[in-house]
Amino acid sequence: MTIHSHFDYIIIGNGLAGLQLALALAEDPYFNNKQIALIDKDAKNNNDKTWSFWEKGTGRWDNIVKQVWDKALFYSSNKKLELDLKPYTYKSIQAIDFYNEAKTRLRKHTTIHFILEAVLSVEDHDKPLVKTETQTLSANHVFDSRISPEFYSEIDNYTRVIQHFKGWTIETDRPTFKVEHFTMMDYRLKDGDKTTFTYVLPFSETKALIEFTYFSPETVEEAVYDSYIERYITEVLKIEQYSISETEKGSIPMTDFPFNHYSSKNITKIGTAGGWVKGSTGYSFKHTEKKVAKIILNLKQDKKPSKNLFKNKYAFYDKVFLKVLHDENHKGEWIFEQFYTKNTVETMFKFLDEESSLKEELNIMGSLFSTAFIKAFFKTL
Repeated sequence: MTIHSHFDYIIIGNGLAGLQLALALAEDPYFNNKQIALIDKDAKNNNDKTWSFWEKGTGRWDNIVKQVWDKALFYSSNKKLELDLKPYTYKSIQAIDFYNEAKTRLRKHTTIHFILEAVLSVEDHDKPLVKTETQTLSANHVFDSRISPEFYSEIDNYTRVIQHFKGWTIETDRPTFKVEHFTMMDYRLKDGDKTTFTYVLPFSETKALIEFTYFSPETVEEAVYDSYIERYITEVLKIEQYSISETEKGSIPMTDFPFNHYSSKNITKIGTAGGWVKGSTGYSFKHTEKKVAKIILNLKQDKKPSKNLFKNKYAFYDKVFLKVLHDENHKGEWIFEQFYTKNTVETMFKFLDEESSLKEELNIMGSLFSTAFIKAFFKTL
């Protein structure tokens, strides 16, 4: 028998965006009487990824942060940079810790309802309908983290670079890693002319996450990542004895596809499906916090939840950068070397956080000035 139930808000997907949004709703007194359903077929009991981000001072997730760094390293083929991140720190959170923390906090609220099912369809009405395997639910508003089918059918009309990677968490028998800094990008080991680099997060002197990452239009076989990680460990880090305690892999679309166009009055796309992943970097954690805060403000002001979630000038900057990286992928190392060499850490982070001034943006543009960017600029126009 089909069960019909109504909620004020339905959130589809208990990932980063869905859980942050649910927490913001549950913990704001304005929404005390709102009934909220979270629907996901996955119970989120696995450590499927690591989120890392920079921020100033203390943050709301500090109690579950696995490690914090205030220094970073950048390696190009010919240059080593040591970056002092102050006034920022770089923080890393394991997904399982985030999932457990979010679910624990949400279960304290009687207005929160977890539904462990797959969503089959969503119908856009004044009271949108969400159909699962066993029931049909209605809501005043639906927040949907599923990527629109149009992305797959129309993506060839847009610029797309894929950030795809695999990581090994390795452990050694003796002190090996320096925990005072992490490696943001290391280009000393590359896959031909593609933009590839290694990313290293040392959690202790004997434990670190090592990821081999591509910014490229196409993905590769899983064995390719493994071979480069193994080479990095043995050839660059000079580690002979180690064990692999965990692995993770991911594929993040870096694109100018207009995800935000697929939100309506009654249904708001969130997370990757809403364009919340920054097109030029793939970063999502802090951007998600900001988008959620804006949605909460819009709801309180009786505005469309997706109103003014994006700043057009940063979308344009991302579009130009993606065009260069797509058309001339071999220039990736040069781009990031210029970016890190010719700008202060604070300017870079403010720009990537979409909080920069026009002067800072001009400085960034000046540091990347090249024929490739000029061509991409006019193609984008």
